[in-house]
Amino acid sequence: MTATVAPPAPSSTEELSHRQILTILSGLVMGMFLAALDQTIVSTAIKTIGNDLNGLSAQAWVTTAFLITSCMAAPIFGKLSDIYGRKRLFMLAIVIFVAGSAMCGIATSMYELAGFRAFQGIGAGGIMPLALAVIGDIIPPRERARYQGYMMAVFASASVLGPVLGGLLSGAHDVLGIAGWRWIFYINVPLAAVALLVIAKVLKLDHVRRERRIDWWGSVLLAVGLVPLLVVAEQGQSWGWSSVGAFTCYVVGAVGLVWFVWSQHKMGDDALLPLRLFRSPTFSVASAQATIIGMAMFGGLAVLPLYLQIVKGASPTKSGLLLLPLVAGMMSASLGSGRLIARTGRYKIFPVIGSVLMVIGMALLVTLHADTALWQTDIYMLVFGAGLGLNMQSLVLAMQNSVPPQDMGVASAASSFFRSVGGTLGTAIFLSILFSLAGTNISHQYVKATTDPGYLAAAKANPGQLTTLHHHLGSGLDDTSFLGGLPKPLSHPFFVGFSNAADVVFLVTAILLLAAVVLSSRLKEVPLRLVSGNQARAEAETTPRSGAGANTAVGTEELNLSVNEAMDADPTYDEATAQSNDATAAPRAGTLPPI
Repeated sequence: MTATVAPPAPSSTEELSHRQILTILSGLVMGMFLAALDQTIVSTAIKTIGNDLNGLSAQAWVTTAFLITSCMAAPIFGKLSDIYGRKRLFMLAIVIFVAGSAMCGIATSMYELAGFRAFQGIGAGGIMPLALAVIGDIIPPRERARYQGYMMAVFASASVLGPVLGGLLSGAHDVLGIAGWRWIFYINVPLAAVALLVIAKVLKLDHVRRERRIDWWGSVLLAVGLVPLLVVAEQGQSWGWSSVGAFTCYVVGAVGLVWFVWSQHKMGDDALLPLRLFRSPTFSVASAQATIIGMAMFGGLAVLPLYLQIVKGASPTKSGLLLLPLVAGMMSASLGSGRLIARTGRYKIFPVIGSVLMVIGMALLVTLHADTALWQTDIYMLVFGAGLGLNMQSLVLAMQNSVPPQDMGVASAASSFFRSVGGTLGTAIFLSILFSLAGTNISHQYVKATTDPGYLAAAKANPGQLTTLHHHLGSGLDDTSFLGGLPKPLSHPFFVGFSNAADVVFLVTAILLLAAVVLSSRLKEVPLRLVSGNQARAEAETTPRSGAGANTAVGTEELNLSVNEAMDADPTYDEATAQSNDATAAPRAGTLPPI
């Protein structure tokens, strides 16, 4: 009698089927969606939350706390996952995120909420880079572009849809007897529980622990360097950029960053962000590019909803829906570029075209005025979104492919880290420019309006509303709800002045993005490895390498570039030849099935 033995589950070093990958991807994407959503979901609900908790003046700390800890946690989780394994660290990040979400839902004061948001941000900072690192472990770079396209599309969509969901929930007085805004945090709990269940059941990753020192001093010094700079970026407008508090943050941050770089040099390969990785031109250029893209993305996403709400009179929920063309551009470009990268093995062209499209999109947004039709705004946002989609996953792929497989976690974390730092700085700087110019521009428009017969007639016919207008103009731009009740001739100068200020922000962003065009053109295209990170590590452990530098980022890049040069020089040099010469290649059982 012959016993029937069930086929063993594939180990992490074997090729996975398309169905297995999609099952794993569902858990990863669910975690990523929650982390990305919480970066923006609070923005439209913060006034409601502040009023309910009697602490509207402390609202900035709720956002700042989350951004700071999520930025800080990314490289820490990335490094620890390279030592202890991805699965347990990814699940830990989700648990921390869920615990923080639950605590946020029961907060009784704004400062208590800020503390809980800081704790929640620790988990969020680990989810995004570890999800990308897991995909890097189980899928070769050539096929990985397809799947990362889904992940980048989910990330971009969640970042834009956050304000929509935040507006819907905070607009509800209560849901099931609980204040609507608290569901912004409670909704994370069941979704994260499902993500945990999927990851625990289907994600099988073999991991051999490497005995390494943990760079705790690097973590502390990174906090010392970044926290003051991120705080002043968020609070500088209210403090004053040349105030004592701001100047103190500048000095402490600069000293902390210099000390951090010195500590990374001393720690060598055990560093939180090993400096040897930056000797790779691809890694260095992609890191700078990711920072600029983060500034443009989150800075643009901060200004566009304000334009739609203030100038076009859209509600917070509707303004989020009006951003759907931008989401459509990001999703279609991210998915399309992923398929093309998988088919051709080439990725440099996508950040180049994407950066050009972002510059064009921002240049078009500079032409926005108070009377610009919404269909024109939709086209401009679509162009800008397409540029974002072409950049996001291409840069992650370039950074992962330019480092040795054992540094997959660090590379994935670095992409999230630099994008988050850029996003925080971009949001603070661009909003500061916007509100610094808006007041002056609006006052100038009302001076010009005194010669407009239509404005004079409306002012004469509505003296009470004119008094209300003057009162609010003198008290700043904290409350613009009064505009809805004004006759159009009285409100139109306000809209023109605010729109002109937004145009300046779009112009500054377009100029900044010219640097992204230059950087993308200098990005060295390293041929995509044909094996997954786990397969490459397994091959490295079983096959002795000659040369001390074989495992360095520079060595990996030089070997891959030699393959690229051979392909360019000899048209008959095919993928099979490239695979045999790839220093990190292992025998393949086949290719992944097409999507």
